[in-house]
Amino acid sequence: MGIILGLIVTVGCVLGGYVASGGHLYVLWQPYELLIILGAALGTFLIANNMKVVKDTGKAVGEAFKNAVPKQRDYLDLLSLLHSLMREMKSKSRSEFEAHVDNPADSAIFSAFPSILKNKPMTDFICDYCRLIIVGNARPHEIEALMEEEIQTVARDQLKPKHAIQDIADGLPALGIVAAVLGIVHAMGALDQSPEVLGHLVGAALVGTFAGIFFSYGVFAPLATKVKGVREKKMRMYVIIKQTLIAYMNGALPQVALEYGRKAISAYDRPTIDQVEAETIGGAPSAA
Repeated sequence: MGIILGLIVTVGCVLGGYVASGGHLYVLWQPYELLIILGAALGTFLIANNMKVVKDTGKAVGEAFKNAVPKQRDYLDLLSLLHSLMREMKSKSRSEFEAHVDNPADSAIFSAFPSILKNKPMTDFICDYCRLIIVGNARPHEIEALMEEEIQTVARDQLKPKHAIQDIADGLPALGIVAAVLGIVHAMGALDQSPEVLGHLVGAALVGTFAGIFFSYGVFAPLATKVKGVREKKMRMYVIIKQTLIAYMNGALPQVALEYGRKAISAYDRPTIDQVEAETIGGAPSAA
């Protein structure tokens, strides 16, 4: 909703100011100029990125329009899941606990949090490090370094769509110049025409420059920033997992370890201690 509102304000102010100053909207409708600019942008996007990034970019744009960032409910579910797992690690044997991380889809703990279970990369992240913890001979600082390295790797992959969209934004002004030059070439072939016809052709060429700059700074660059913001907020979930599990490895009780994870949540969305306790102590599922 925020993206749509922003586009309405941007387009409305630009075109409104143009009309208010005496301009005519029909002059700006130059479909072939738009075809050159946006078609070339699409082509360079496909050249620069593999199909995985192309598909993920479409997914990232959808997330940006929906503002699909974790909400407080998502954070509470994650903390409740981690509390249940740490409690199982503390009270059950290794073989009993391994059943949960070896096959999370059949685990009573993971099944209680379907929103997390359907996020396979994050579920695998939790299971992998819980498995390392129960092995018993891994040092906390080594696990922490490994977690940070994996989080950085995941972050790089998650931000590839942002870089792809930003590359389009960076190239659009130049592509606008390409369209404008082609328009001028077309106009030079009509020097024998009347001044009205020649003026129309030159104006159409200049629309290419305008469109390239407008799409760059008014559409694609802000969209890239929005994609980055959404993806970075989703990556905070991994940081919460890391902080919680490392605190547990260092000897903190499950409820205390959750506080390390809770503090990694933005203050705008962070649940209170009482909310976390009500979710975890009051109704956390167990293997039983």
